[in-house]
Amino acid sequence: MSDEKLLGYLKRVTSELRSTRQKLDALESAEREPLAIVGMACRFPGGVTSPEELHRLVVDGVDAVSEFPVDRGWDLADLYDPAAERPGTSSTRHGGFLHDAAEFDPAVFGMSPKDALVTDPQQRLLLQSSWEALEHARIAPSSLRGSATGVFAGVMYSDYAARLAHDAGAFEGHLFTGSLPSVASGRVAYALGLEGPAVSVDTACSSSLVALHLAARSLRSGECGLALAGGVAVMSTP
Repeated sequence: MSDEKLLGYLKRVTSELRSTRQKLDALESAEREPLAIVGMACRFPGGVTSPEELHRLVVDGVDAVSEFPVDRGWDLADLYDPAAERPGTSSTRHGGFLHDAAEFDPAVFGMSPKDALVTDPQQRLLLQSSWEALEHARIAPSSLRGSATGVFAGVMYSDYAARLAHDAGAFEGHLFTGSLPSVASGRVAYALGLEGPAVSVDTACSSSLVALHLAARSLRSGECGLALAGGVAVMSTP
């Protein structure tokens, strides 16, 4: 091999190595890049409806435990058994509950009253909180339509459908999409027109944490540029 050819070969190899090094540096940098939380929304027992109210609840040591909710159709008189001797009863009348879990404006999300009625309150809360989180970030929800925004939702309860099973025929196909936990993330993505990953996660008590972890991985890999991540848990039956 002539000196000229050898020099040309070495230049090409050096250029390829430099390019490979740059790509590797970019990948390693992405793995270490901090993720910015630009907006939040929440509902918690104790009447908490915003991150600021949650902060005050924690700082002030507010007791968020309350009596059972009265708007879920539970037979509260028969449910309570201080001796806990009867199956299906509770030895306490108190817990941590979202007393406004049923409040929802279906028109905002283009839902009919029938569709809203048969939709699990957990899906409705995810829709509301997703909208509020975007507004909290000063992002117009409608501006994300068609974007590669992901939705990662932790959902572990699925007892709402049992309340409607006796009249399932009246709700036609709405009951199926309105009650499945796996549909929850897709419901948010569809309502807001988001075209990134839509993932529903059930790992029991760690569902929200795993959803957040998956959102972080998706952001760092470039799979999505913005992500809605969180979780929901509402007891529809006692």
